[in-house]
Amino acid sequence: MTELTENQTLVLAKLKEIYKNIGTALRFKTPYELLVATILSAQSTDKQVNKVTYELFKKYPDAEAISRLTPEELAEEIKSIGLYKNKSKNIVAASKILVEEYNGEVPADLDSLVKLPGVGRKTANVVLSNAFHIPALAVDTHVFRVANRLKLTESNDVLTSEKQLMAIIPEEEWADAHHWLIWHGRLFCKARKPACEKCKLNDICLSEENTVKTTAKENQD
Repeated sequence: MTELTENQTLVLAKLKEIYKNIGTALRFKTPYELLVATILSAQSTDKQVNKVTYELFKKYPDAEAISRLTPEELAEEIKSIGLYKNKSKNIVAASKILVEEYNGEVPADLDSLVKLPGVGRKTANVVLSNAFHIPALAVDTHVFRVANRLKLTESNDVLTSEKQLMAIIPEEEWADAHHWLIWHGRLFCKARKPACEKCKLNDICLSEENTVKTTAKENQD
């Protein structure tokens, strides 16, 4: 592990304290359900994904069932989700591969997962960590933004950010750290207008966007 700065140590401890009992908001019973839900979650809310998958999996509970659909048929089932046409193509194609090559089961390794249509590194890591409890740290837009703002990472791309986070966070906390950062990004450290005045990290946050810090400095001047 890379040695942490004093501030990084404080930030991670505070995130762990605040979000210690929080996991993924996506509802799933099997690795396949989580795989589909995670593909659907891109540019969609978890609430809407859960609503759609609840009905979808009642009709089509596994890869075998969905592999028999056409992309157009699946699209009708998920049309309230953003980018539903492209996602339907990928999910049907991925389901066919799972049935033909993996007996309908989701493989529990990164290299196999990222070869599936619609599955990138982030989606694969979400499945590995949440469905199989394999140490992985998924970096999405929320995690990337928050990690950079809190000075846990300093990077211009998600892969570098992932590597930097894995270097400063113990392996057994990688999956949890994903949830700490993603929830902090959703609730407080939002992209356009971070809610710094409500954030419990505002006294230790070194972000340039920290409006509480900026206001305090202006008052001193």
